[in-house]
Amino acid sequence: MAQPPRYTKGQMAYHAGAAAEHSVLRHYQALGYRAVAERWKSAAGEIDLILQKDTQLVFVEVKHSRSFATAAARLSPRQVARIYASAEAFLATTSRGALSETRFDVALVDGQGRIEILENAIGLG
Repeated sequence: MAQPPRYTKGQMAYHAGAAAEHSVLRHYQALGYRAVAERWKSAAGEIDLILQKDTQLVFVEVKHSRSFATAAARLSPRQVARIYASAEAFLATTSRGALSETRFDVALVDGQGRIEILENAIGLG
């Protein structure tokens, strides 16, 4: 009998992250947002979700952990810089560019799959 494939810790984290992103996407869609891109990649890095509602673009970083506090603690200054650089690259592909109305959210997903959205959590400072 063939044994199931062994998943490394990294593979498990990847799949848990993908599931968290999908749950967050469904949450935003229920609020009337539409997906513009998922795991959008540029030379600067990756943005988990890019959503749009009316004329506003929302860049979402999804963090998953056992608790909301632990998930929030996983957002590093280096990641924030990557998100801004990636958003800048994305905006360069749009007709309004840097004039676009934008927001940077952090979506936290805990071990039970609950979602907490922190709107404007990543601010220019």
